[in-house]
Amino acid sequence: MVSLDTNLQRRPEREIMVQEQIVARGIRDSRVLAALRDVPRHRFVPAQYQDAAYDDAPLPIGDGQTISQPYIVAYMTELLELQPADRVLEVGTGSGYQAAVASRLAQEVYTIERVESFDARVREVFHELGYTNIVCRIGDGTRGWPEAAPFEAILVTAAGRRVPQPLVEQLAVGGRLIMPVENDRGRQVIVRMTRTSEEDYAQEHFLAVAFVPLLGAFA
Repeated sequence: MVSLDTNLQRRPEREIMVQEQIVARGIRDSRVLAALRDVPRHRFVPAQYQDAAYDDAPLPIGDGQTISQPYIVAYMTELLELQPADRVLEVGTGSGYQAAVASRLAQEVYTIERVESFDARVREVFHELGYTNIVCRIGDGTRGWPEAAPFEAILVTAAGRRVPQPLVEQLAVGGRLIMPVENDRGRQVIVRMTRTSEEDYAQEHFLAVAFVPLLGAFA
């Protein structure tokens, strides 16, 4: 296990990150801000990039993937409107940072990753940080996690032309799904789908973004 002061390490840098990158751009959810102050982002990036962990930029994590810019993590998390009793599905564990932030706000986070080396690394970090409410799986995230469904929140951290149908079906009534979706002009925008009843959904469009492409059987 890591030392007891792990979450205190580089906390002043996190405070600057939150104030200058997050609050300054309009994020107001106090629980989201508290989670960003608490989660040690530098633990989720490769050692050679840890000095830049709190910079206003994405960083490489290997295999052509990145850890998202802190503001994008905050923005998508705020859109999810997470509540303490929520169960969250994340498609694309990647660095593990987004799942870690969500785990501070929700009851459980189920996260799926295609790349085995990422999965092994984030499991170790979650264990060292004591994040016991995150469940990891290797597999095709576009299939979702049917045996754990329904979910009050679903977060997809890669861009596709459409929301995978299995994820739509696994969203609880009243639940929110956030995903970057590519429009007909090839532009990615963050979409929030809310399940308003068993058969009906509302859809909203937000920030323009640039994510890696979603892969899988239902991408």
